[in-house]
Amino acid sequence: MIAVTPETFALAQTFTISRGSKTHAHVLTVRVTRGGVTGWGECVPYARYGESLESVTAQIESLPEGISRGALQHSLPPGAARNAVDCALWDWEAKAAGKRVWQLAGLHAPGPKEVTYTLSLDTPEAMRAMAAAHAHRPVLKIKLGTPDDMPRLEAVRQGAPQARIPIDANEGWTPEVYSELAPHLLRLGVALVEQPLPAGRDEMLAEIARPLPVCADESCFDAASLPALKGRYDMVNLKLDKTGGLTEGLRTRAEAARLGFGLMVGCMVGSSLAMAPAVLLAQTAMETDLDGPLLLREDRPHPLRYDAAGVHPSTPELWG
Repeated sequence: MIAVTPETFALAQTFTISRGSKTHAHVLTVRVTRGGVTGWGECVPYARYGESLESVTAQIESLPEGISRGALQHSLPPGAARNAVDCALWDWEAKAAGKRVWQLAGLHAPGPKEVTYTLSLDTPEAMRAMAAAHAHRPVLKIKLGTPDDMPRLEAVRQGAPQARIPIDANEGWTPEVYSELAPHLLRLGVALVEQPLPAGRDEMLAEIARPLPVCADESCFDAASLPALKGRYDMVNLKLDKTGGLTEGLRTRAEAARLGFGLMVGCMVGSSLAMAPAVLLAQTAMETDLDGPLLLREDRPHPLRYDAAGVHPSTPELWG
């Protein structure tokens, strides 16, 4: 049986990017039950990719009850629906076999990964205060992508002078704005820039100077999307809701390494259940942006552990 349930998690505070704000994380939880064993997974339908809770639910409910993980890869396109079912099937397989997912996948035993904490887009004053409150964290990602980004960046650097700072423009800049900002980004010690230009209109990245690493997010989906990014990007951000699950995520990770891309593993705003399989994918990543549960007011039972070492792999009680 494949069951899909919508669930809502309140955020600890309003989360804003260049495309809008949210106060709750709306997710879909999928449970696959066979032979008295239940595996589960979570996805976050994303309007940017034409997804809704209703459309993704319909995709999942269209699947045959006994579908295998292999057949699933050809039954649904990359996206949230395939992700939740794929991760639920991995969890089911592990529980049925009495093993962990990393063992079934032929991976090394996972360990903790230093994790990025994301600061929401706000006024410079508010972002300075947020940066100061989280200055103990080693990596603070800033959401930018507006005409008034420099005061925000300056404020965050003042609030957290020692933090490593990647920035995410969420497709919000033009080539001219990025070229103008780049020297200031270097001056302020920015580590990398994520998706500065809109997907589908990012060809200029192959022609303008890239003085610091540029990471593809909205331009990157699965392994098939990677060859077109060569020459434009230095890194790719893999999210399971884009690859369509851990199965394709592992394949995309291998292809990214083959093509010479640096790796970031990111997330939508979801619970620990959504992050757990991504922690396995992030074991070889340069950047681990799996802070979704840190943004929630309340998480799932048996949540992922976050501490000074970063995000730790899940226990079997949660997933995998």
